[in-house]
Amino acid sequence: MRHCALAYGLSVVLPAALALLMLGLDPGTATGPVPVPPVEAGRREATPAVPLLLLSVTVVVALAHLAGAAARRLGQPRVIGEMAAGILLGPSLLGAVWPQAHHALFPAAVMPYLNLLAQFGLAFFMFLVGLELRGDLLRGRGRIALVCGQASVAVPFALGVGLALVIYPPLAVASVGFPAFALFIGAALSVTAFPVLARILLERGMFHTPTGALTVTCAAIADVTAWLLLAVAITMAKDSSPAGALRTLGLTAAFAAVMAGAVRPLLTRLLRRGLSQEATLPVVVVGLLVSGLLTELIGIHLIFGAFLFGVLFPRDGDVRLRRVRERTQDVTTSFLLPPFFAFVGLNTQVGLLGGDPAMWAWCLLILVVAVAGKVGGVAAVAGPMGVPGREAARLGVLMNCRGVTELVILSIGLGLGLITQALFTMLVIVALVSTAATAPLLGLLDRWDARRDRPGGGAWREDPGGTRAVRRPA
Repeated sequence: MRHCALAYGLSVVLPAALALLMLGLDPGTATGPVPVPPVEAGRREATPAVPLLLLSVTVVVALAHLAGAAARRLGQPRVIGEMAAGILLGPSLLGAVWPQAHHALFPAAVMPYLNLLAQFGLAFFMFLVGLELRGDLLRGRGRIALVCGQASVAVPFALGVGLALVIYPPLAVASVGFPAFALFIGAALSVTAFPVLARILLERGMFHTPTGALTVTCAAIADVTAWLLLAVAITMAKDSSPAGALRTLGLTAAFAAVMAGAVRPLLTRLLRRGLSQEATLPVVVVGLLVSGLLTELIGIHLIFGAFLFGVLFPRDGDVRLRRVRERTQDVTTSFLLPPFFAFVGLNTQVGLLGGDPAMWAWCLLILVVAVAGKVGGVAAVAGPMGVPGREAARLGVLMNCRGVTELVILSIGLGLGLITQALFTMLVIVALVSTAATAPLLGLLDRWDARRDRPGGGAWREDPGGTRAVRRPA
């Protein structure tokens, strides 16, 4: 118990306290470029928007699936290819190599509709993320999961706030206050892509291993914590007055209480009284859209409402819910998410970094801090908690996977004007690199384990009380 309390204090309480202290510091005056708004409608072309939209979505969906299949052949998650496809269609490649085709595919007339599809994709994606955060994963896994999960947020969050002190003057703008900027950078570097991580574990046969179970539990705890931090950052960005921020946070807490205390029991009764398969899907769709609408009216992003609706939706092992999840996931991944990747790609302009060594140096610094915070922070606290070194390293590598979840956060920050397109591009590169590195690093650790003869070593497991790790002979 004393080891657990000490580890929690050093890995969670201390970084959080340091981050709060740094938020009160004065980093100087921001002199970065004025953020360019996300791509949106300009002049209207003579061609009607509907045929143009159909052409754009067709190309986006087709290329996303082709790139996803190519990524799978290379041993990467499909989402890596889908993320890369969006960037390929943007100004970083297609716009630079063949600008006429880029303007023909993405004229100003279709951008509002493409953005609308992207927002629906985000809502359904975050509902599915919340649906995968099963309550049983958050219980019974012992203190190791709690400490490691919160440390995987606290350490990179503190490092992110410290990084914000350095990058605020050259990369931020004067219209964005330092506390909101620092909170956003800390939250962006703290997130773990829970859905991508779960699929990597399933594909590698690790989901039901002790390492996989611990990783999924830590990621669930980390995601909930990171989304709460992001909600605070968005609240501060939208309403800089303390009274307004407290009002938004209070309404958010009241909304969550109503969802947990009234909506969840109502949904449970509906499912138990034999809600038909045909009626279950409309209930899910209407529920997540209404939840998103309410959080938009409160003053935070619609994804929080959809995410919370997914978290609180009753499971009960219902076959109908499993079929609804499958159908929703099929539509989301095959049709609604590709426009989001395209929209991110259209706002990712590698050319903004150009040949300026200073800009690439900032990008490299952000990448180093992001990886060190996740991998180093998790591995350092897992070891003292009783997790063997190899498994602690593997846990850190897995928690460093950011994937689509980071792109969601970045798109929110860009839309709110919290970050410039140059910083947005840097953070997108960080998300791509950290996610793509997950599978190769795991393969490297596996090869090291295979070459190393460890008599008397072996895997580890939690004791029945879930408080410490116990070595089990190989």
